[in-house]
This record gives sequence, structure tokens and C-alpha cells, in this order.
Amino acid sequence: MAVALRRFRHLPSLLYRSSFAMIRGLPQAPAGCPALLLDGCRQCAQQMMLTRQLATKKAKGKGQTQARVNISAALVEDIINLEETNEDMQAVVEALKEDFSRNLSVRTSPGALDHIIVVTKDGKFPLNQLGQISQKSPQLMTVNMTNFPESTAAATKAIRESGMNLNPEVDGTIIRVPIPKVTREHRESLAKLAKQSTNKSKEALRKVRSKSVNQVKKFKSKVSEDTIWLLEKQIQQMADSAAAEMDKLLAAKTKELLG
Repeated sequence: MAVALRRFRHLPSLLYRSSFAMIRGLPQAPAGCPALLLDGCRQCAQQMMLTRQLATKKAKGKGQTQARVNISAALVEDIINLEETNEDMQAVVEALKEDFSRNLSVRTSPGALDHIIVVTKDGKFPLNQLGQISQKSPQLMTVNMTNFPESTAAATKAIRESGMNLNPEVDGTIIRVPIPKVTREHRESLAKLAKQSTNKSKEALRKVRSKSVNQVKKFKSKVSEDTIWLLEKQIQQMADSAAAEMDKLLAAKTKELLG
């Protein structure tokens, strides 16, 4: 029994030397190692093994998280452009931020009407391209449709259906837009719209993630299983980070709307 225990005591070091020997047996990395593990090299294998060991290590204790995967974009550029993937995800976040700023405010201003989309027989146009928007008083805005009188009805409909709780009135080519008092019901309605917009943005984010993962999977026959696994892990981390940013935006906007 004692002999068996002494042998097991040396097992970790033997396994470590075995792993090191396997890496040492790989060819040296070419200068710059530009292509990524397609052919395999010692430097890349060391990085990949270390990264996977860190990524798969179990979190010990409450509140601890797994180590993040951080693959060099240069090593995997032949498979996927990670920087471009991250930019696409951040673009979704920025679009949500802009939507919150433009369309979800308890204070209606002329700028809030600018980008309401008006559907006409000639196509779709932002309201500010068809009419001149101005604020006559804190309780009234107007849209002068003199330049495109034929689009007055379409513009009125677009304002009414904008989700901003507006009830426009038409006076010839002038659209009068009374600004309603900010009620608790209106605030809650805007908060619901913020939640809906966030859910739509998260769906767009999932599409970006799925597209990137599918791109990586096309290389299953050309690269190692570890490479595919780590790339999928990093793409998921990017998506999780963007989703967390969206949740923060939603929480801040909800707090602002509900007061």
C-alpha cells in the first residue's frame, strides 16, 4: 500500500513531463507564425494548451468565475476575424443606445421626431426630410409639410404609430403635435418599450454570434478540436460581454423612465 502511494505521488510530475515532451516534439514556429496552427508549431501548441488549461479550470468557491479565453487575433486570422466579430457585436449595442436616446424619453423634443420613418408611395423617409419640425411651446410641436403636402397623411400616421404616445392633428399642411403630460402610465409604457428593444437587440446579437460560430466550424477538418473549442468560447465571451452591456443600458434607462 505504501509503495502504491509513493508511485501515485510522482504521477503529476510524470504527466507534466509527458505533456512537455509532446510539445517539445513539435516543429519550431516559423518566423512570425502568421497562420495559426494550420500546420502546428511548438509555440502555438504551448499557447493553446495553456489557454485551454486556464479556460477549463473549475472555479473554486462561491462567486468565482472561469478564466477568460484570450486568443491572439493574429493566430486565427485565417479562420475568422475576431476584431470584426467584436465590432459587429458592439454595433448592435450602439444601435440600442441610440434607440434609447432618440425614441425613449419622457421629455419630447423636436429631435425626437426627426427619425420617425414615414412610408410614402416613393419609399421610406425620415420625417425631418419631409417636413420642418419645430417646437412652439413646451406643450406643442408642429411639422410643416409645405414642401411635401402629398405626404401629410402618411407623416401624421407615422407620428401617431411611433409609440411615443402622440396624437397629431392636421391643419392643412401643418401637423400639430400636442405634447402629453408625463403620466405614470406613459412612463411604464416607455419602460416596456425599452425592454422590447433590448430583447430585439439581443436577438440581433445572437445572430452575429451564430454567424461567427458557423464560420469557425467550417474549419473543423483543417484545425484541431482545441482550436475550434477555444474560438467558440471566445466568441461566446464577446457575446456575453455585449449582452451584459445591454442589461446595464436597460437598467439605467428603466431607472430614468420610472423616476
